[in-house]
Amino acid sequence: MIKEIIKQTEDKMQKGVEVVRQEFIKIRTGKATTTLLDGVKIDYYGSQMPLNQVANVSVKDIHTITVQPWDKTMLQPIEKAIIAANLGLNPIADADGIRVPIPPLNEERRKELVKLVKKFAEEGKIAIRNVRRDAIEHLKKSEKAEHFSEDDRIRAEQDVQKMTDKFIKDVDGLVGLKEKEIMEV
Repeated sequence: MIKEIIKQTEDKMQKGVEVVRQEFIKIRTGKATTTLLDGVKIDYYGSQMPLNQVANVSVKDIHTITVQPWDKTMLQPIEKAIIAANLGLNPIADADGIRVPIPPLNEERRKELVKLVKKFAEEGKIAIRNVRRDAIEHLKKSEKAEHFSEDDRIRAEQDVQKMTDKFIKDVDGLVGLKEKEIMEV
């Protein structure tokens, strides 16, 4: 029972770190990367499809993403979807496809993005701590119901705390990398 609780706790904490990682991917850094458009959905013949399933998305150079739809009739819907995604990008359609220029970031905007990164990180840490709290409560309830010793519960709580520290350190590492990426000129 204890191993099961610890395994579930670890899985939930890992998901918390992954959510933070996914939020960081959405924050643009002034460099072109195809992951900027990962969240864009296109109305493709009545169903919502990810952009990369209806077009070839690639990086032309450090400041330009190109989108080449497999079906040329999808140019306008793709352009509208990129604008509607509120990424602060202005796609430019031509005969072959769509160019998405990535504007350079000014110093003020970089600082705002770093604040946003720290906000997402704190939300992730709070989620991890909430998982820890729930796991410890679950261990205390299980101690009475499953009749395992108090020493076993205390060891399990220490394991949960070590796990919490590890995942919070992982989030801090992600923050450091993203902050460096944003502040690089």
